[in-house]
Amino acid sequence: MAKRKLGKLAAVWLLLASVAAGCLPNAGGSAGDSANAAATGGETDRAVRIFNFKVEMAEQLSELAKRYETETGVAVEVDTCGGGCDYSAGLKTRFNSGDKPDIFFVAGYSDLELWQEYLEDLSDRPWADDIVELAKPAIVKDGKVYGMPLALEGWGFIYNKELFRKAGIPDVPKTLTQLREAAEKLEAAGIQPFENGYAEWWIIGNHLLNVAFAQQPDPSAFIDAVKSGEETLVGNPTLAEWIDLVDLTVRYGQDNALQTDYNTQVTNFAAGRAAMMQQGVWTQLQLDKLNPNLDIGFLPMPINDDAEAMDKLQIGVANYWVVLRSSRVKKEAKAFLDWLASSEAGRRFMEDAKLIPAIEGVPVAEERLGPLAADLLKALREGRTLPWMWQRYPGYEADTSRMAAQIQAYIGGSIDRERLVREFQSIWDDWKGA
Repeated sequence: MAKRKLGKLAAVWLLLASVAAGCLPNAGGSAGDSANAAATGGETDRAVRIFNFKVEMAEQLSELAKRYETETGVAVEVDTCGGGCDYSAGLKTRFNSGDKPDIFFVAGYSDLELWQEYLEDLSDRPWADDIVELAKPAIVKDGKVYGMPLALEGWGFIYNKELFRKAGIPDVPKTLTQLREAAEKLEAAGIQPFENGYAEWWIIGNHLLNVAFAQQPDPSAFIDAVKSGEETLVGNPTLAEWIDLVDLTVRYGQDNALQTDYNTQVTNFAAGRAAMMQQGVWTQLQLDKLNPNLDIGFLPMPINDDAEAMDKLQIGVANYWVVLRSSRVKKEAKAFLDWLASSEAGRRFMEDAKLIPAIEGVPVAEERLGPLAADLLKALREGRTLPWMWQRYPGYEADTSRMAAQIQAYIGGSIDRERLVREFQSIWDDWKGA
């Protein structure tokens, strides 16, 4: 089944690879970064090869690989998908060409179904029982654990607290009306409210659109019902409310949102050119480099005026480390993951990369993770969380990228609200049974 699905999606992903950035743009690492390749003395067939999807942790992961070889004598080569690379498409291309990495990343749910037959069962690893509950459902199937969560991540509107103070906004906006009022005060004070990175399909197709599904009364049941045809996206009131939020960000954002990529968005926000941007905890490393004195935190992404329901952050696991079942260095690959989850070097890697552990008992110093992680952890402890839903869509990111194109068309004025939702429904209809 997975081979059939992989073949069905290959053409779509190869197309997306040439036009879209699924990985974050280069923020300090470099594509093709290989740690310790020269140290293997040419015996790269015995090295553990990792295909990394997170450019922002490429430097830290390469340092970790060097440390591992020093401690164990086993070489680890890190190849990072960056500089506009689409990770999912790149991974499929590697498999189709026979260049399969030993360790790579799978997102879970629909992505797990696609890759399951290639994955080693990791249920017997010493960390498997310690995966936090929130991270388990996406990577456990038929009682088997197929991956180790990289980290807990989350997003919302990151806001500049200093600019909010300058505009006289004392309280964190939790409702759509409060967010609009905050935007009006910022604008009146000569401060641009939003910096929107709407040139990136994953910002809008994965993360922005997620709010419309995560705020459904029963998100998982709703997605299953739309997949089966029992429900429709057309006429859904929560989707209509979500479009109100999109409109608000466009109204109070910069003029060239559809030409603003990730790096430009983050750089402009770090420079104080806007008070808010829709982004995630993964930006902490880059923001620290660009402006280490930035006073920031997370706001929710409200779509209506129900303060209790809206005051939540979207928290989950973006990807899981997985091991290729047919790898010739399968034993070494699993040993590397065990070491990552239990060693002092692994703990330091999490802190240096600003990653929130999704394995119980990994003792990181929370204060070293930064203010964005602190806000996510506070929301997690208080139960103020929304689930990540796009991983459950029938076509996963091939689906979200198509929906993102329609959102961009709506933002650009080519289609109206009703047409936007009809296009969403058409995309889901195309992927039924995928």
